[in-house]
Amino acid sequence: CPAVLSLGRIQPQCDSKPSTDVPKATKPQHDSDDPRRGSLCNRHCATINVQGDLDYYPHRPRLLSGRSLVGWAGHGALGGSHTPCHLPPISPTAMSPPSCCQQHSDEVYESSMVRTTLTAENAVEANKLSNNYKFGFKKWKSHVTERPWEDRSDIVKELYSNLNVIHSSGGSTVTCGNVLYLLLFGWWLSLLYVLVAAMMFVTIVGTPYGRLCWDLAGYFLWPFGKVIQKVEVPKSHQAVSVCEASGEASSTEKNSTLLGGPVPRCWRPQCWAGTGYWQCAGTVAWLCLGYPALVLAHGLVCVTAWLLIVLIPVAKLSACAATHVLLLPPEQVLVQHLRMTEALLEGEVILCCYRAVNPYYYKYTVGGINVFAVNLLPLVLVTLVLGYVDSQNHLTSSPIKFTLALLSIMPLSYYIGMAIASISAQSNFAVGAVVNATFGSITELTFYITALIKGTREGNRCYAEIVKSALTGTLVGCVLFVPGLCMVIGGIRHQEQQFNRRSAGVSSALLFLSVGGVFAPTLFSKVYGKLVCGECHNITQNPLGHYLCHNCHFDLMENNGTFYYSHIQPLVYTVSILLPAAYLIGLFFTLKTHSHIYDIHISDCHMPGHHHSAVVHWSRWRALVILLLSTLCMSACADLATEHISPILTNSTISQYFIGVTVLAMVPELPEIVNGIQFALQNNLSLSIEIGNCIAVQVCMLQIPILVLFTIFY
Repeated sequence: CPAVLSLGRIQPQCDSKPSTDVPKATKPQHDSDDPRRGSLCNRHCATINVQGDLDYYPHRPRLLSGRSLVGWAGHGALGGSHTPCHLPPISPTAMSPPSCCQQHSDEVYESSMVRTTLTAENAVEANKLSNNYKFGFKKWKSHVTERPWEDRSDIVKELYSNLNVIHSSGGSTVTCGNVLYLLLFGWWLSLLYVLVAAMMFVTIVGTPYGRLCWDLAGYFLWPFGKVIQKVEVPKSHQAVSVCEASGEASSTEKNSTLLGGPVPRCWRPQCWAGTGYWQCAGTVAWLCLGYPALVLAHGLVCVTAWLLIVLIPVAKLSACAATHVLLLPPEQVLVQHLRMTEALLEGEVILCCYRAVNPYYYKYTVGGINVFAVNLLPLVLVTLVLGYVDSQNHLTSSPIKFTLALLSIMPLSYYIGMAIASISAQSNFAVGAVVNATFGSITELTFYITALIKGTREGNRCYAEIVKSALTGTLVGCVLFVPGLCMVIGGIRHQEQQFNRRSAGVSSALLFLSVGGVFAPTLFSKVYGKLVCGECHNITQNPLGHYLCHNCHFDLMENNGTFYYSHIQPLVYTVSILLPAAYLIGLFFTLKTHSHIYDIHISDCHMPGHHHSAVVHWSRWRALVILLLSTLCMSACADLATEHISPILTNSTISQYFIGVTVLAMVPELPEIVNGIQFALQNNLSLSIEIGNCIAVQVCMLQIPILVLFTIFY
């Protein structure tokens, strides 16, 4: 709600009536009876009006100034609705602040500047939004509940609308997207309809369907600006005389029909109407000869257009044609051009399309799942089938299987993130913290543990080096690449970006401590270890000159490894236990004892007609099942990736460190990177920075210690 801001004094309340209604006047309450006062003024003085207090300090920005408040409070970044709210009536005596609170004004102002006001459609969505600002929780952009239809923009409403709306002025239909449709689908689909029409004319009984296919051939060649209607055919045209067609009808029977007598059986409507439609000979010929070929063609068009995403309107067009238009009686289908027709006949509009390409379909969701994740889900099945059925690489090679396994990790990471966000939003903070700590790093840990197991079985240390390089790449990418990329992309749209300084300070301090803890054993070994070089050359021919050495490393196993086993190994194990404990302490610190650092005020303002009950996309049990299935598929894909990475390392010139730092480190984090970019585009840089810090903290405090402890027992 754009005008909702908690300043510790008075919160503007939302009115349940439309914005055009005038708020009813209320009697001014006594100071002691006002439940909306903040704790600070409750202790020291009477109520201070928000507007009057801000007017009293002209040198400070007015936070209740329309769109400036929206950007400052993070409302626009979280996709809330600009719902009109009404402030409580302001008494004239409240326009100037009482003198008893002037000494506390600075403290009140500073406390107000660190608050973040969020707007949510329901309680579940409010929990999800607040979880985005909590330490240790995945930052998730997508909605976990169904958004009210009234809150959606006209662009989004158009994505979910059917192709049966006639616009008054559609403009020119000659666009690049429509020409692309003509080149990709229109010409050969129209040619197929012409061939089917010729075949139906040959059968004679299918002549009505031949005429229908001829009309549809012109429609699907260029369907833009045309309309397909279902019209009601007069009863006089529906009756088909089977007796007359066979030459067996008598004039007596015809006269009795005209005189109102009983209708002979052969004169009753058998085709195009009623239950006899499916028994007509022409319909049988159509369903056996013409319909299957056209359904296959439309299915191919539908799948191809759906995978291209921006051509989803073409997919809807083909799906409606195959499932509805081609199953109607021919006499009820009418194809018209909108410009050539002044007034359309009365009837149901089935199809009316104006453009084939809509670039906003990247926002399209199916059951709350983004269309990209839906399209990549079949890739997981293909990867598992090829990986385990074709184990001898008869159908595909190892590089292809490795690439498919990596691509399959992306949708699985999305499903895991969506399931974690759904469970956390519908549970208390303890359950959410456990789920995030348990499954938040499951994608990376599954791949790393699988690689370590395979390297141990084969006695190949390359897999351990790949894991180290992937961990290093994740740290560098999350600390530098992700925030920097979000700042650059967000700066393209927004001239000035702000973030919560205190919240970023807490997460940065935890990041500093975690990185220091992880690298403490390494620094200790570098300081006290013995540097051993394989080969050294004196380049100055002087005994005191410079030496050029190769293959240098720190020898930690000197004197039978006494230094390593007595000093370094205990330090490594101690740090591996302390870091997860510090992570749990950080959760308890930010979620329980010091939750005011993330001072979030949830405002559930709704427009008139909205329902406060949440309709979740995934229930807790459904989200849990999807989470477990995605984890199992993730482990299988990680096993396939490690199985087929060895030929790539041996047969190519690509370094194992380069693959680990770039590909293996960034691919599992792509959903997080996309979320960070979306937050930055909506001027919520705080969450963009938090995403990178949160991943880096989990790498240092959870992933690396778990991997170290895993090697102890395996």
